[in-house]
Amino acid sequence: MKITRIHHVAYRCKDAKVTVEWYVKYLNMDFVLAIAEDQVPSTGAPDPYMHVFLDAGMGNVLAFFELPSQAPMGRDENTPAWVQHLALEVGSMDELLAAKARLEADGIEVIGPTNHTIFKSIYFFDPNGHRLELAVNTATPEMQQKLDAVKWDMLNEWSQTRKAPKHAAWMHEKTPADQH
Repeated sequence: MKITRIHHVAYRCKDAKVTVEWYVKYLNMDFVLAIAEDQVPSTGAPDPYMHVFLDAGMGNVLAFFELPSQAPMGRDENTPAWVQHLALEVGSMDELLAAKARLEADGIEVIGPTNHTIFKSIYFFDPNGHRLELAVNTATPEMQQKLDAVKWDMLNEWSQTRKAPKHAAWMHEKTPADQH
């Protein structure tokens, strides 16, 4: 078996309508499907929900569940807020900067652009508190080849030491001017 693509990724939301409208407005996603049930198909548990699906491009689907009879949604307090996020790719730096301007114009706080050497990105939160990243690739084929050549060595070293391996230290050797 080989996975062919992500069918959909599902998150919880506070309000399905607000969530769909936000993703349509700020990320230009198309609203493609809504499913509502009074019980969970996989478990049979009585738990009314609204399940909405948005087109994230190239066959990728982002979905949300609104669960009105459950306790208010929270987050994993043992994991820093910057860790769990959804990164979405855009086609150009101009698109990235236009998205940043559109978000900031409506008072949404945006971090970045941050230069990760092989891509540049911005970070912000959706109305449910999910952290999002928009990224534009900047890697050259040579960069990708260098990273591919050391990935297993890096993973194996990390597994033994739990310290950041230095095989790709060149990615982080930036001057402050390189950050943007």
